[in-house]
Amino acid sequence: MNNSSIVSSLLDNDFYKFTMQNAVIKLFPLAKAKYEFINRGRHSFPKNFDKILEENLNKMAYLKLSEEERIYLEKNCPYLDSSYLDFLKKYQYNPKEVNIFQKGKNIQMYIEGLWSSTILWEVPLMAIISELYYRLTGAEKISEKKIKYNKRKIKKYKKLKVRIGEYGTRRRYSYKVHKLVLKTLIEEGLPFFMGSSNVHLSHIFSIKPIGTQGHEWIMFHAAKYGLNIADRLAMENWLNIYKGKLGIALSDTYTSPIFFKNFNEKLSNLFKGVRHDSGDPIFFAKETIKHYKKFKINPIRKKIIFSDNLDPCKVASISSFCKNKINAYFGIGTNFTNDVGLPSMNMVIKMVKALPEEKWISVVKLSNVKEKSTGKKNMIFLAKKILHI
Repeated sequence: MNNSSIVSSLLDNDFYKFTMQNAVIKLFPLAKAKYEFINRGRHSFPKNFDKILEENLNKMAYLKLSEEERIYLEKNCPYLDSSYLDFLKKYQYNPKEVNIFQKGKNIQMYIEGLWSSTILWEVPLMAIISELYYRLTGAEKISEKKIKYNKRKIKKYKKLKVRIGEYGTRRRYSYKVHKLVLKTLIEEGLPFFMGSSNVHLSHIFSIKPIGTQGHEWIMFHAAKYGLNIADRLAMENWLNIYKGKLGIALSDTYTSPIFFKNFNEKLSNLFKGVRHDSGDPIFFAKETIKHYKKFKINPIRKKIIFSDNLDPCKVASISSFCKNKINAYFGIGTNFTNDVGLPSMNMVIKMVKALPEEKWISVVKLSNVKEKSTGKKNMIFLAKKILHI
């Protein structure tokens, strides 16, 4: 068992965690959040997994933003202002915010604290769980041949002339594989490769990180302002912080029909496009085109970023449909960073409660597909009733 730290940089995280953290500090500095680990794939964890996981978390307390990393962010992410970068320079992970329990082969994990502090845990924690799982279940030895799958895939994407990004930090097979995948994408994927959501690896390879916001941004707005207007207020607050930069709206926190109701003419004009993360992608593309046309906006000026469990076959059919109608981009995650011939892990860490002011409020995500919804059953039922879903 290799005892070196799995996460060795504060920036080994998805870019949207930093963009959201910046917005949280500016708008909701006193808000608190609770997150929970959800083992969707019902994976069996080996004995003492919790102890080894804790050891890795404790090492993360020593991670600090280096001066070189700060300069990289200043140069490549000008919309992250110096007050935020000052905050990040002082930021340290606090392992006391994370509680891990193991019962037999099952792991339970809860994160709680200030939202501005706890927001960075989700992605690196999942990357650590994934890498440790493969190490401790004896599945670590993989041949370089398996990585060649990705070269074949990249060739297929290039042939399709589609724009692709790499979003695979959270469920990667290992840091080493992730780095190798990104190196291959840069060497083989240009000019169609757009970049990676991983800020640390983007820094290493001198490329700009990509990403905007996650579901928790909208879920928190639902806790603070109500389910019906959460999408709209989350987008308006995003515009207030980023002034049109990072202008991709997330469309499925409370199902896409509710999102489109909130995505009014002003927002449809100001945002550069939308991200699709669940449900039938072709149906979603049709609805998006129809929505833009309703406001006399030419869809060819807008983009859809598809990011739901993609592979070359799905990408081919989506891009074929969108051609000359709307600009399609593709964010590919696990299918790049964990395609080594073993089953990839199916797990998430989601916000379950938010404390916008005085009291904790349970939050839910109502995806376009039932499997991706999160939250307590009674809260999901209530949310659907309120939203007439």
